[in-house]
Amino acid sequence: MKRWLGKAETALGNHSDRLNAINIFPVADGDTGTNLYLTVRAAARALQDAAAPSDAAAPSLAGQHAQLNQQLQLNDVGAVLARAGQAAMEQAKGNSGTLFSVFLCAAAEPLAGHARLTSSLLAAALNRAQIRAWSALSDPVPGTMLSVMEAAGRAAAAVDAGQNGNDSNHALGLVLDAAVEAALEAVVRTEGQLDALQAAHVVDAGGVGMLLILDCLRSAVLGEELRNELLDGLHGYDLQDPHIHTGMPADDGVEVMCTISLSPLDAATLRQRLDELGDSVIMSQVGPSADAEGRYRWRVHVHVPDPVPALDMIRSLGDPGDVSVSELALPRDPSGEVSAEGR
Repeated sequence: MKRWLGKAETALGNHSDRLNAINIFPVADGDTGTNLYLTVRAAARALQDAAAPSDAAAPSLAGQHAQLNQQLQLNDVGAVLARAGQAAMEQAKGNSGTLFSVFLCAAAEPLAGHARLTSSLLAAALNRAQIRAWSALSDPVPGTMLSVMEAAGRAAAAVDAGQNGNDSNHALGLVLDAAVEAALEAVVRTEGQLDALQAAHVVDAGGVGMLLILDCLRSAVLGEELRNELLDGLHGYDLQDPHIHTGMPADDGVEVMCTISLSPLDAATLRQRLDELGDSVIMSQVGPSADAEGRYRWRVHVHVPDPVPALDMIRSLGDPGDVSVSELALPRDPSGEVSAEGR
């Protein structure tokens, strides 16, 4: 899992410019590559920090128990991914980063208590993850990274069902191959599923990012090289292709993100009110446990014309932290190029 997220961090760093170039949905703000990279980096670094040796030369008995418990958790695939997912969720950037964080947290759940990944566990994890990602959005649409997640999960489940409980590494490889191939096919289909993509003649940026992440998982588990040829022929993805989003109309409004502790009822109320104020509403629970007052931590994301009413409403229900407000329209210079700060 550390190798997977490390590979994904590197791959998204290498591809962030091209992902940004074709990012025109849900808004043409050219930041999907950057958002995915920063979010995956947060997940990868959480595992690096967790694995760092203690500085204490001779820990106390309590310290020894804590170290043993941490080591047991580091041998638990689900616990490792849950740690990474929570870090990603806390530091998620944009639509794509938030949805990947949801994906990671949900994928961890079927893997809890297992020290080894098998085809059945992977199929269950991918299925749980795609369902949770679809449900996190108030108004999910096909033709996005959600479709890629769904295709990978369905393909993995279909191949695993034909293995009759075979938990060999070979069976795991077959499931991984199927998931990546299905993800590629789903990416190609995105161009025809959304009018904005079809008009610009490009595939979905978030979908390509998810394909890269899944190929990194395959590479890490099987010890094989990344399949760079997967990206050959994807519309808008060649190096010589322009930054498509720079020619799109500027988007008004802002992206508001925060983390807040809410009761289930208040969380439902907040989602409903944000739906009335804006769009691209994503709400996902951070961590599985409630506090002493029965409140859960939630990561909140919304696009709104004006941040003030949204922030006032959020603060009426609780005390938000990690609040960020970002302009959806990136600054452009007179030549039409995105500024360095915008990238």
